[in-house]
Amino acid sequence: VQLVESGGGLVQPGGSLRLSCEASGLRLSYFAIGWFRQAPGKEREGVACDSSPDGTEYYAGSVKGRFAISRDNAKNMVYLQMNSLKSEDTAVYYCAAAVALSPCTLSDGGSKYDYWGQGTQVTVSS
Repeated sequence: VQLVESGGGLVQPGGSLRLSCEASGLRLSYFAIGWFRQAPGKEREGVACDSSPDGTEYYAGSVKGRFAISRDNAKNMVYLQMNSLKSEDTAVYYCAAAVALSPCTLSDGGSKYDYWGQGTQVTVSS
């Protein structure tokens, strides 16, 4: 099982990025998916998650209205669209998959998730 994130980079405040997470060895349609992030010196925090198959979504208050999670089950991919980025969004972003987790959760730094990617760096700076 492997999750591989991509799409991170350097962006100016107010800009946008779309992160991708490609899965191999598992069918994402059967899993809850979460995006988490960890900034230097801070604990890992949940950003957004999506339950399958009911499609319930949750967002952290700090990103609600700016970020959107989506999935393409046919491609076995998950995405995180990030708009109106702020300096405080700077972090390493991870995607994670959870078996039999419905609804999905952003709590406890993702302790209920079973599989994790290696992370992709997002830096928001002018």
